[in-house]
Amino acid sequence: MIYNYNKKLVSNAQTLRKEMTNEEKHLWYDFLKKLPMTVNRQKNIGSYIVDFFIASRRIVIEIDGRQHKLPENKAEDNKRDKDLQALGVKVLRYSNSDINKNFNSVCEDILKHLNLNSSSLL
Repeated sequence: MIYNYNKKLVSNAQTLRKEMTNEEKHLWYDFLKKLPMTVNRQKNIGSYIVDFFIASRRIVIEIDGRQHKLPENKAEDNKRDKDLQALGVKVLRYSNSDINKNFNSVCEDILKHLNLNSSSLL
């Protein structure tokens, strides 16, 4: 399925790809890049730029920093998730702390949502 996107966000997405956070880099280079399917980084979907997108499974993966715990940001994240879900996309959210302290659990959870197991990565 092809998703419409705001063309004005393309340059922002390109910049974000070049300036990934440490947690995004860790998840990308140490796990997502090894998956047996295409994973896009900083992908435009609708009026949003998502951290990672697996189109074949309609899954978005978001890595949230501390600012996402603020009430106003939580409300915006909820709206964003609902908008993406309305497009038929499932949103998986993990905190920077999850990536740093529970990396293997995050990877296992993603694999579970993809209906894969760790042997799929060999």
